[in-house]
Amino acid sequence: MAAMSDAAAPSWTVTAEPPASPVALALLREYYTDVADRYYVLHEGRRSTPREIDEGVAEYPSDALLPPHGVLLVARHGDEPAGCAGVRLLDARTAELKQVFVRPARRGRGVAGRLLAAAESTAVRLGAERIRLDTRLDLTEAVALYRRRGYVEIAPYHDDRYAEIFFQKRLVGAGARADG
Repeated sequence: MAAMSDAAAPSWTVTAEPPASPVALALLREYYTDVADRYYVLHEGRRSTPREIDEGVAEYPSDALLPPHGVLLVARHGDEPAGCAGVRLLDARTAELKQVFVRPARRGRGVAGRLLAAAESTAVRLGAERIRLDTRLDLTEAVALYRRRGYVEIAPYHDDRYAEIFFQKRLVGAGARADG
């Protein structure tokens, strides 16, 4: 029996996606469910309810991920959406990483690294010199990923009740863009 060639295997892509598209809405809802479930299991010994997810989605709208000051990126394996990451400008030189999520079945395959690389490149194209993010301490995989990828802990830059640790990274290639 012949082995499947690499050319026939689906490839990975990361592309911009409108935040209101069905794919984006599904990924963002999965993201909120994932982080909310982890929070509620840790603090209250239960999973989130659909109503709590609806409230979370409403509390953190993805409008800031619309061009020209934001982008939602979706990673796909072939045609199958595998994860997402948002980038938005906080000011002319500072971008923020938002809603980084990889579907559980796709974790451990480098998808988060692909999303981070694409988000950082997107931030540079938006004119940013640095990228910031916040996360929770119980999201240990995320904290470890950011540290491995060169993010350093910084003082809080906002007061969201769920943000427990803040990171920043200087972006390579920042400042090379001509102001236009």
